Amino acid sequence: MLEKYKKLVFYVLSIIFAALVIYLVIELGIGNLESQKVLEPVFAIQNQQNHFEQFWDAFYPNFTNPLSIFILQILIIIITARLFSYISNKIGQPSVIGEIFAGIFLGPSLLGSMFPEFSSFLFPIESLGNLKFLSQVGLILFMFVVGMELDLKVLRTKAHEAVVISHMSIVVPFMLGTGLAYFVSTQMTRSIIKIVRDSFI
Repeated sequence: MLEKYKKLVFYVLSIIFAALVIYLVIELGIGNLESQKVLEPVFAIQNQQNHFEQFWDAFYPNFTNPLSIFILQILIIIITARLFSYISNKIGQPSVIGEIFAGIFLGPSLLGSMFPEFSSFLFPIESLGNLKFLSQVGLILFMFVVGMELDLKVLRTKAHEAVVISHMSIVVPFMLGTGLAYFVSTQMTRSIIKIVRDSFI
């Protein structure tokens, strides 16, 4: 029985011993510095701040580090994507639909317009290059997995349906984009003519 827990007991005692040694060294060091009046300016600043302000002053520089921001971005993206995927599956839709809506939710359309300060903190402009690079790597891996799971025999039996669906998924967005461009260009042309007319009057 003792042999079974010997390593665990040794580990716990080692941690306790190391913690006591570190604590004693810190206390001796602070006492030595106090006797030499080295820490008086530090204590004067600390007395003007509460414990939360002291913690935040020490924590904030590390929290705003680019690596910390990148890890926080990945964490929030994964959690949000999983949440929206779960909701999407519950209503009978593929997971990828939920992941698309998660991207819209975290993008400038919703989070950026509703909470601009938080959005600019979470997704600063200088960090978008790292996310773009990571997204391209993710896309490559995703396409590789699709290729690994693709069965050409099944594709041959569904060739006609696949061609129709793929062509319509291209034609319909192009058609809608063309119609939108017509109305947008007409409105923009009127706005430009009005600006030019007002500048000469």
